[in-house]
Amino acid sequence: MHSQDRIREILQSQRTIERLAAIEHERWAHWQKYVHDQCERRDDGSLIVPAELAARWEAQIETTYSELSDQEQESDREQVRKYLPTVIDALAHE
Repeated sequence: MHSQDRIREILQSQRTIERLAAIEHERWAHWQKYVHDQCERRDDGSLIVPAELAARWEAQIETTYSELSDQEQESDREQVRKYLPTVIDALAHE
């Protein structure tokens, strides 16, 4: 098997996908906890996002990675670094 095909097979394997999905869930849950902690909780359980945060996050949504500030790009790189050990391990041990 061609090495590129083998790499694709390893990275698309159910085991690797499940390991990466667990990291993604952890990342998402951490972000949601942060968002919820920034909001005002109403008696009915709903959350109110402060206007300044909503505006900042909407601006970030509309901004391409290359146009983000150095600090925002580093935050994204930090998240990617959480995935790399799993990818490296999958390639090294399969």
